[in-house]
Formats: sequence, structure tokens, C-alpha cells
Amino acid sequence: MKKQFSKMVITAVVIGTAMTACKNSPYPGYEASETGLYTKFYTHDENGVKPKEGDVVRVTLVVKNDKDSILSNSKDPDPNRPPGVDYFEMQLSKSPYKGSIQDGLSSMAIGDSASFLIPVDSMFKGRQMPPFLKKGSMLTYDVKLRKITSKEEVMKEQMKKQQEETAMMEMSKNEEPKILARYIDENKITAKPTASGLYYIELKKGKGPKAKLGDVIKVNYTGRLLDGRVFDTNSKEIAQSSGVYDERRPYDVPSEFKLDTLLFKGWVEALPMMNVGTKAKLILPSALGLGQRSGGIIPPYAPMVFEVELLETKSGK
Repeated sequence: MKKQFSKMVITAVVIGTAMTACKNSPYPGYEASETGLYTKFYTHDENGVKPKEGDVVRVTLVVKNDKDSILSNSKDPDPNRPPGVDYFEMQLSKSPYKGSIQDGLSSMAIGDSASFLIPVDSMFKGRQMPPFLKKGSMLTYDVKLRKITSKEEVMKEQMKKQQEETAMMEMSKNEEPKILARYIDENKITAKPTASGLYYIELKKGKGPKAKLGDVIKVNYTGRLLDGRVFDTNSKEIAQSSGVYDERRPYDVPSEFKLDTLLFKGWVEALPMMNVGTKAKLILPSALGLGQRSGGIIPPYAPMVFEVELLETKSGK
């Protein structure tokens, strides 16, 4: 946990660190630049193109503490990056202080490799220092600059991506009724939708009281896309078999929450139809779910299928 936390902290501040200017370097092999940054170049193309503010740089990066322990390594696997990606990409912001890491990156050309020394006191000035860092110590940033994407190229790529996403969303919106109709037909669903488009299919009739808006309820549930992929469940077995298991959350205990308008519109409509003990299948068109938003594996304009069992309801007052 300590290593994981340190990696997140150091990576998060890689573009926000700084050090005080110093005329003479007390560190062998390192030179103090005009900005005061301690730098040691391994390879350096003085005439090469350097990144500017707003450019996106791709770097290989290793961060070590004063004990030479690695705190962050771009070559380590990271769940927040696609498999095989062994670099960090970041947009070069304005240097917040003299001698910041931005100054170091701004002095590099593609193919350059260098080492920068950053004092943790400057890095965390005005912020709480993590307990695994020692006040007054230095961090070593070993960096290789692999690629520079200009600010103009970044903006052009972002605009292209936005246009593609808009086109994809429009296509998904137009295709949703056809996809939903095909699912209803293939699964031989005879239930008629409500005025809102909700399909409510009772699988087991309960004999307890009905849930009311404002009640605190307990349910077991599993949510799937129309292709059968699970995106959420409180069942450990289903979560593990579907590849969505998250060790940080509890399973096989009822989910408890207030039945209010913060839930999916489809749930707000369907749950008051259910008595305690009822199991039902709910088919939600996207208008009753996330709509044009996306979340996890759920794309925009995606209908969702829930299997819900109402276990308990009580007044939320």
C-alpha cells in the first residue's frame, strides 16, 4: 500500500514540483541552471526542438528518494493505463516556480535523457508531506523525452476526437430503438412498456409491503447491458465470474439506499411497483438510465437490464 500510495502522490505532482535557485551545485555531476534547477544530462541535443507551454510531452520516468528507492516508474504496469504503455504523457504547464520540473522538461529535446534533483520541501510547499518522505530530502527524477506533440496538434486532435464522439453519440441515439426492439423480440418478451418506455417483468411475486418514494430500501441486484455484460452487482459470485469484482467493496450483503430521485429514473418508477420479496427484471431505455452519458463499460444511449430483488423497505423519515 505504501508503494502504491507513493507512486500516486509522486506521479500526481510530477508537473507541479519546484526547487530554489542555487548558483553552485553541491551535487557531483549536476549543474545548477539559470533557473536554479539541478540537472545532469546523459544525452542532450542542444539544437533540438524543445517543448513549449501547452505542448504534450511523452516521457519515460523514474522517481527515486534519497535512499535510491524507486517511488514511481513509468514502466511499471498501471491499471489507469492501457496494457503495454510504458510512458507518461502530460501537458506542459507554466512553470510555477524557478527551478520547477517544467523548466527541466522545457530544456529537453526528443531523445534527450537527464536527471533532475527536486527538494521535497519545495515540492510540497503549502501542502501536507506524505509520511514516507523525509523533510529536507531530495527526489531524483530520471527522465527521457520520447515525443513532443505541439499545442496546436493537441487542439486539432481534441477537436477531431470531439467530432468523432459527437458522430458516434448521434449514431448510438438513432440505433438505440432498433437495438432495444431486437432484444425484446429475441428474448420473446411479451410485457408491454409503460408510458416512459420501462419494461417491468415480475419474476417472483412478493407478499410484503410496497416500497414508496422516500423509503429506505434494501435490494439485491445485477445490472447488464443488452449484450449480457455485467457492469454492476452486489453478488460476489456474479462479480467474479463477470470480471467486475472490486475487492474494495462489500458483496453478498444487501445494498441499502433511499428511494429518491437521485436513482435511475427507471428504478424510481419500478421499485414502487414491487412488494417486499418481489424479484423483477427491469429493462431501461437510456432515457431512464444514463442517457447520453457514459460510465465504465456503459456507452452513451445504452439500454440497461436489471434483475432486482426487494428485500426490505422502511420509512425514510
